[in-house]
Amino acid sequence: MGARTGQQFLEQLRTNPPNLWVHGQKVQDPTTHPATRGMAQTMAELLDMQHDPKYRDILTYVSPISGSRVGLSFLQTRSLEDLKRRAAMHSAWSDYCLGFLGRLPDYMNVNLMAAANAADYFSENDPRFGENIRRYYETVRENDLVLTHALTNPQVNRSTNAAGLKDPYIALGVVSQDGRGIVVRGARMMATLPIADEILIFPSTVLKEQEDMAPYALAFAVPTNTPGVHFQCREAMDHSGLGAWDHPLSSRFEEFDAMVIFDDVLVPWERVFLLGDVKKCNRAYAETGAVLHMAHQVICGKVAKTEAILGVSQSVVDAIGAGEFQHVQGKIAEIIIQLEVMKALKQSAEDNGGLDRWGTFTPARAPLDAARNLYPQVYPKLVEILQLLAASGLIMIPTQSDFAGPMGDHLRKYLQGASVGAEDKVQLMRLAWDMTISSFGARQTLYERFFFGDPVRTQQALYSIYDKRPAMEKVRRFLERGAARQVEESAAD
Repeated sequence: MGARTGQQFLEQLRTNPPNLWVHGQKVQDPTTHPATRGMAQTMAELLDMQHDPKYRDILTYVSPISGSRVGLSFLQTRSLEDLKRRAAMHSAWSDYCLGFLGRLPDYMNVNLMAAANAADYFSENDPRFGENIRRYYETVRENDLVLTHALTNPQVNRSTNAAGLKDPYIALGVVSQDGRGIVVRGARMMATLPIADEILIFPSTVLKEQEDMAPYALAFAVPTNTPGVHFQCREAMDHSGLGAWDHPLSSRFEEFDAMVIFDDVLVPWERVFLLGDVKKCNRAYAETGAVLHMAHQVICGKVAKTEAILGVSQSVVDAIGAGEFQHVQGKIAEIIIQLEVMKALKQSAEDNGGLDRWGTFTPARAPLDAARNLYPQVYPKLVEILQLLAASGLIMIPTQSDFAGPMGDHLRKYLQGASVGAEDKVQLMRLAWDMTISSFGARQTLYERFFFGDPVRTQQALYSIYDKRPAMEKVRRFLERGAARQVEESAAD
């Protein structure tokens, strides 16, 4: 098939919908349901970009198997040129949604690419599993499937492990296995973008390396409409259904977050990638390099998101004539600084990358780890800056229908800006509102705080992994030179 069109995606979603539950009801057609149709249409638009002559060479490449054009996020990077080419692909999709889609399909595609290149790692667990991950990568690439995933166990009792809970199958685990495959039961959080074609369950990376944790050490993939697989979604963020003028982000980018429930689901052996080896599961992301390719995709998105916040912030300042105030310029400067830092970390990760032991050109870890630890701290501040700049403009934002109603002329008079008319100003403020204080905007802030996991753990991991010896050696040599100089000066005296 190769790269799909938007219509092909929508037709597949309509005829084979995931087992999706929203507001107490099963979604029969995600392409028309009020809670999911906006994101379904956005996903179709992203896929259609692959066929746009403007984007065709940025978003696709020629498959080495079929000769068809396939998504460039599946590209097996063998050089710096490949990595930068793929970065342009990430940026094109991220720019389209202003960086406000955290689970674009390319996030999981690069994960799968890295895993397939490191197939021998999976073969060490079982010779079948290496071939399974290779074939699955090719299947997803050649059919342009959209994947979601779910990494963590339900938040029940963090003082004990999954095996220590009263019900050992609250966390997702293996119930049994036979000649057909494995049967799994339990739940995972959070599956973002559950309107995907398939769900890829990769190992939780925080399993305690104890014998009783073996049932929870697993990796597999199944279609999202598999019997026994259920996606229980949170409440929809776009409540009114007013459309893109009034809800410019939430009406289009409600990607949803869901708890995935596996009710004794049979996973065929050909879809199993790891099983029963806790150590190997804990190290899968790091050993295959997948975590670095995923982080690279993420940092491209954060650059796009920060650029969008800068663009909206300066547009707000211009609209209300506040650009001459020094404190306003200082706030805009803060956004610029963070944008340039993220861009520099992205470029550093690319330029200092290299071939890993699987032959995959992989971005450098240190700049990505810095970005992963920095952005959760930075993002709430960026949101605060935009709130301070827009101030009450985020509150007095009548709808498009208000402008078309009897009060329209009054609104045009009293809500005009210094450089724009009232309708343009209010539309801009509604975008700032949806970025910051709407339910969609608030979810974005929480999402960024914990996107990479527990901030304490990510900082602890950075401390443990980062090579601090060169800096310490530099200090040691400096002190030695000082001591030697003192000896020389004493001898001269």
